[in-house]
Amino acid sequence: MSRISERLRVSRRIAAITESATLAVDAKAKALKAAGEDVIGFGAGEPDFSTPAHIVDAAIAACSDPAMHHYTPAAGLPALRAAIAEKTMRDSGFECTASQVLVTNGGKQAVYNAFQVLVDEGDEVLLPAPFWTTYPESIALAGGVPVVLPTVEDTHFRVTLEQLEAARTERTKALMFVSPSNPTGSVYPPELVTEIGCWAAEHGVWVVTDEIYEHLTYGDHRFVSMPTVVPELADSCVIVNGVAKTYAMTGWRVGWMIGPPDIIAAAANLQSHSTSNVANVSQAAALAAVAGDLAAVAEMRTAFELRGKTMHEMLSAIDGFDCVAPEGAFYCFPSMRGVLGRMIRGQTPETSLDLCELFLEEAKVAIVPGEAFGAPGYARLSFALCDDDLVEGVGRIAALLG
Repeated sequence: MSRISERLRVSRRIAAITESATLAVDAKAKALKAAGEDVIGFGAGEPDFSTPAHIVDAAIAACSDPAMHHYTPAAGLPALRAAIAEKTMRDSGFECTASQVLVTNGGKQAVYNAFQVLVDEGDEVLLPAPFWTTYPESIALAGGVPVVLPTVEDTHFRVTLEQLEAARTERTKALMFVSPSNPTGSVYPPELVTEIGCWAAEHGVWVVTDEIYEHLTYGDHRFVSMPTVVPELADSCVIVNGVAKTYAMTGWRVGWMIGPPDIIAAAANLQSHSTSNVANVSQAAALAAVAGDLAAVAEMRTAFELRGKTMHEMLSAIDGFDCVAPEGAFYCFPSMRGVLGRMIRGQTPETSLDLCELFLEEAKVAIVPGEAFGAPGYARLSFALCDDDLVEGVGRIAALLG
């Protein structure tokens, strides 16, 4: 036996990473569709709209520009960094310079970079649950310890100041904050955002705030940026954002992080050794997106709000389901605990994972179980799909459980 085979072939650090459940569910649904199955997928978190034409046109033009055929600065095209700074001031009222912006390969790399730069071995990061599946993995890869703070539908899945203070220790380095929330669709009211920001500033806790769903809020709910309402937090806050959700550009892979100059310089240095610059054509498309108006997102938001209402009403009508109305993003996050332990088609699912597998097998509907988000007993359903599929898919679940 070779010496290599005697040891772990994959490093312990990488072997410990959990597969992205949302991408796994989406891939399984697509594979079943390709095999001829009539599967409806609620797993993917991406708009079903096409990228606006003027953004695509900018990318096409960039393809013919010789300057775009070569390496560009690892931190991003200067024009794009400046446009992101201007867009941030326009949309959230937070003032920053182009040098405080790092363009990344999607929001995921921005999250990864942030924790790599901020967290040392053993540092604790407060992580309200339910959480997006990538957050705990990025924290752990940086050597940090995710400190999970469970929330429930009674508080609209919002963490409380009491929870944060009870969890704070001398090892607490940062708080992962997101509003509007993936996976719950919850939006924090301005007064609570302010209270949490003031608490973090008072106790020297960094905040990494994910603002990627900033333009997708419904009814009276409104997004506010934490460092805008708590200016004293600006020197200990990293903003994560991107074009994916606002401009229907998930496949273009352009995100960014905004933070204090020293943090952005360190993250840019890291990125220069990992991926270097984001693809220039995608950056040109992102420049057209952030420098343009918000007409496209207004259209999407109207459609998503109607779909969210429809899905919420249908899910709430299912015996054993309890669903909070979505306030933002494009997800419903129902509790399915009232269904667990019930006999269904000869099976008795005991967990939401069991139940989601049953939905896929018997109803050909793919949804993501709550275990993936640190919330057993729940599930995430995206309403970023066409109206007919939405009604048909939830109807199949209702029929199976009826």
